Amino acid sequence: MQIGLQSSGNAAGREALQLVLEIVQALVDQPDDVSVELIDDHDSTVIRLRVAHQDIGKVIGKQGRTARSLRTILGAASMKLHHRYTLDILEEDEAGKPADS
Repeated sequence: MQIGLQSSGNAAGREALQLVLEIVQALVDQPDDVSVELIDDHDSTVIRLRVAHQDIGKVIGKQGRTARSLRTILGAASMKLHHRYTLDILEEDEAGKPADS
């Protein structure tokens, strides 16, 4: 499990990050390979999520339903925390390196 903060690291950001982390770790087979990172982007914060290559399908789900649900939950949390958060799911190859697009 890796948590990265490339932002001011405020409490609201940590709460949003922890929310995504706990949900995703419950979904995947390899929870220790889950990595989340906060990146400030002016008026919003991007949460970058990385999981093991074999778990990417579990996080995205059929027709993207699980990913959409994660984004919906994060949107509801954004309203409570009074800050916009977006979720990026990054795919890695089997060696654990970011896949080239």
